[in-house]
Amino acid sequence: MEKTADIVNAVKQAGVTGAGGAGFPTHVKMQAQAEYVLANGAECEPLTHVDKQLMIHHAPEVVAGMRLAMQSTGAKKGIIGIKAKYKEIIANVQAAIGDQDDITVFGLGNFYPSGDEQVMVYDMLGRIVPEGGIPIDVGCVVQNIETLYNINAAAQGKPVTHKYITVIGAVQQPMSVCVPIGITIQEVLDLAGGVVTPQPVILDGGAMMGEVITDFSLPVTKRTKMLLVLPYDHQLSAKRRTPRTVLDAQAVASCDQCYYCTDYCPRHAQGHAIEPHKLILLLASGIPLTDAQMAGAMLCCECRTCNYACPVHLAPGDIALNIKRDLVKAGLKNPYNRQTEVNPYRDYRRVPMMRLINRLGLAKYDVAAPLTAVTTTYTRVTLNLSQHIGAPAQPVVSIGDNVKAGDLVGQIPNGALGAPIHASIDGVVQAITNKAIIIEAN
Repeated sequence: MEKTADIVNAVKQAGVTGAGGAGFPTHVKMQAQAEYVLANGAECEPLTHVDKQLMIHHAPEVVAGMRLAMQSTGAKKGIIGIKAKYKEIIANVQAAIGDQDDITVFGLGNFYPSGDEQVMVYDMLGRIVPEGGIPIDVGCVVQNIETLYNINAAAQGKPVTHKYITVIGAVQQPMSVCVPIGITIQEVLDLAGGVVTPQPVILDGGAMMGEVITDFSLPVTKRTKMLLVLPYDHQLSAKRRTPRTVLDAQAVASCDQCYYCTDYCPRHAQGHAIEPHKLILLLASGIPLTDAQMAGAMLCCECRTCNYACPVHLAPGDIALNIKRDLVKAGLKNPYNRQTEVNPYRDYRRVPMMRLINRLGLAKYDVAAPLTAVTTTYTRVTLNLSQHIGAPAQPVVSIGDNVKAGDLVGQIPNGALGAPIHASIDGVVQAITNKAIIIEAN
């Protein structure tokens, strides 16, 4: 595959999206013109193992995906960011790179959030992404390790039908697994021997940026990366289940404007106009949440580092995130677009990973989660039509159709941002709703 258009089209038709977070359609990034492609192998969410396992077991495929991304974007240089402490993984990736100098490995620090793309861009290249901007504004495209793996598969005509997931926490056997998209969360938990705590709560995505799941019948999507299982009364579980009204009231009553949350904010450290402590002050003042003074919340990267920093255990990160969502819903445009300068104390306000794990009460769960082969046969999958940023896919199958794993079942609407959906098992289309396509095995 030599032509850029062919690479982009293959990635588009394969339905490749960001393998975690918001699930941005990858073919759009592949069309950009960049100086660098950066691979995010930081795994900055505590207890995550997927990317490490992919670099252990599939380093050649990851490197091949990087070269395809470089070819597509015209980048002359690729840099794979891996925490410097993972020396064996770095050696494995360097062996896959070989003696070519187009791709190098950068040793990242063991801190949170080392995998924030704007933090990575500055650490690797010394470039600051402007307020409200994205890495391409400074000549970079950032791809996740699993996304690079999927780019390589797409070039070979293989669509995205499976997902790599770390299952860890209060489970019998922590592991990383590759499963068909659309099986239930419960079926993934069963692979890990089931939960070992009553009333378990799952953080889908991890301890810091994950969202609470209590319905285990929900399906795995292209964005499912980590299932952190916690006891119902665990501090993280309790805080995430606290209603917004209570979080706001606690902050208004207890915040002493110590500034720690702002000091530790990784975007503020790069000069961006976000100040979590000031958002709490404005909240206490009673001004409408959509007031322009609140607009700094639009720059929140949703990492919740400020929650860690708060000495009285408030949740400034959740408050900033809620305000940000309110502003977006109200249609307010981000007024901050400056090119900033880094705070000279930036590197001294990192959050050491081990300190974070201990602060969060996760030390007992900090164990290996090796990539484990599974042979389970699944009888039913629910394929959400919206597994990515943008418009939902539109069904291109009908009830009663026989499909094979890899067959196209949902297509991008004309002119829309999105990603197609493919069958992840052989079977028959049993139901089609406005949200999902359900396939049952023959």
